Amino acid sequence: MIILKSPREIDIMEQANKIVAETHAFLAEKVAPGITTEEIDRLGDQFIRDKGAEPSFKGYRGYPASICISINEEVVHGIPSPDRVLNEGDIVSLDIGAFYKGFHGDAARTLPVGQISQEAEKLIDITERSFHEAVKKAEPGNRLTDISSMVQAVAEENGFSVVREYVGHGIGHDMHEDPQIPNFGPPGRGPVLKEGMTLALEPMLNAGGYQVKSLDDGWTVVTEDGSLSAHYENTIAVTDTVPRILSEI
Repeated sequence: MIILKSPREIDIMEQANKIVAETHAFLAEKVAPGITTEEIDRLGDQFIRDKGAEPSFKGYRGYPASICISINEEVVHGIPSPDRVLNEGDIVSLDIGAFYKGFHGDAARTLPVGQISQEAEKLIDITERSFHEAVKKAEPGNRLTDISSMVQAVAEENGFSVVREYVGHGIGHDMHEDPQIPNFGPPGRGPVLKEGMTLALEPMLNAGGYQVKSLDDGWTVVTEDGSLSAHYENTIAVTDTVPRILSEI
């Protein structure tokens, strides 16, 4: 069941997402060669709590940390560790959630660690661009897969593939609500978009094939061919006109 939110509820969700966006901005300044993913997680956890919120991911379905931190070929759900050190040339995806006044915020960014390759720069850029092109389709009267198909089109036009096993989602009182939002497929399918829908749109693009696999830790998802992967996500609200992006400062 898709739960429509009132204007007041969306305003609260925007507050939760502002905390997420501020956490991203804070951590982006910390990402550099030599820092461990455990340190990034610790700093992010404290920042969220200092804002009066709780990290959405801590303990969610047993996830052991507050921020999902995925490096290079890791697509999503990487677990922070004192043994994972960021190195010059890496790319790192930070997926952050905050629970505030009964609602969740959720956003992800992929960042360069020092100087990165041209391929990595392009992958990060196109992943973000695919979101911004697709979100234009999040207008009342359109269908859900109008969003999906635009992500895929932007990705494939630029030589990248779209992860198919992991998708975006509705969001609100619960971190994951209906509907599921694929990043691929033909347009014109799925539920009709309506004012009050709140959605986490999150393109995940690979430099190689779209196939992925899970590691033995039960969480970390990596590209099957070892190619780089990037992730870009924002929480949005469907309005009576243009979509409202809640997780951008």
